[in-house]
Amino acid sequence: MSSVKIECVVSENCKIGESPVWEEKESSLVYVDISGKKICRWNSFTKQVQSVSVAAPVSCVALRKSGDYVVTLGARFAALKWKDQSVTTIVHVDKDKPNNRFNDGKVDPAGRFFAGTMAEEIRPAVLERRQGALYTLFPDHSVVKHFDQVDISNGLDWSLDHKTFFYIDSLSYSVDAFDYDLQTGKISNRRSMYKLEKEESIPDGMCIDTEGKLWVACYDGGRVIRLDPETGKRIQTVKLPVDKTTSCCFGGKDYSEMYVTSACQGMDDESFSRQPQAGGIFKVIKLFPFF
Repeated sequence: MSSVKIECVVSENCKIGESPVWEEKESSLVYVDISGKKICRWNSFTKQVQSVSVAAPVSCVALRKSGDYVVTLGARFAALKWKDQSVTTIVHVDKDKPNNRFNDGKVDPAGRFFAGTMAEEIRPAVLERRQGALYTLFPDHSVVKHFDQVDISNGLDWSLDHKTFFYIDSLSYSVDAFDYDLQTGKISNRRSMYKLEKEESIPDGMCIDTEGKLWVACYDGGRVIRLDPETGKRIQTVKLPVDKTTSCCFGGKDYSEMYVTSACQGMDDESFSRQPQAGGIFKVIKLFPFF
């Protein structure tokens, strides 16, 4: 295993940093602070962070082909115009569950926006269970619900051949796989691909690398783990200097850098003194030998 270098690139303490996305044309990392109610953009050249504040918890952000962003705000899919700092609702889901909000989401290779919901937490990972669902927002603004009975809808991504959809419902402590139909966006044949070990704690956000291996951020586990979907085995662990690692993505000039978000919500003063970078954004480089 090659050595890794870990650097805290944003020291501002997000309450719940999440949903990192590399925006190539801006050479920037876009991410959200869910309970901080803001979408942030860190410029890799200037090292400056810009942000847009919103009126509700904002759980994920994605890039639009037309420019600007689509976000999940409370239980709504919404369009964000960065320059105007304006948010326009596209559609509202889970209207019968006023305590629900969206959590993680991501755009599939055909431009559909997948995102799931959960009940609002009483404290981290403590909530009314099986209240959430997984949705897709289509480019024509129609919405499909795939399934419900979800605890904490979380990390998701697609295999390099687009034939498999990977998904995490955090309190199942499992990374699941589905057959994926790229033409229709339909998912089927759910199965568990990897069960987390006790010290890995709670599976959170997830991304895929250029070798088709999955990286999963482990909330309260202080690490990201690399999984081989073919064998269902863990093949690498990268430990971070904070426990509440929340999500990850690849970025940088040649996408050889991994960015990891984290949280500090729910930490007491003693925990914060031991982990002052909690809620920061980290850059991890030299993850595999060919880097």
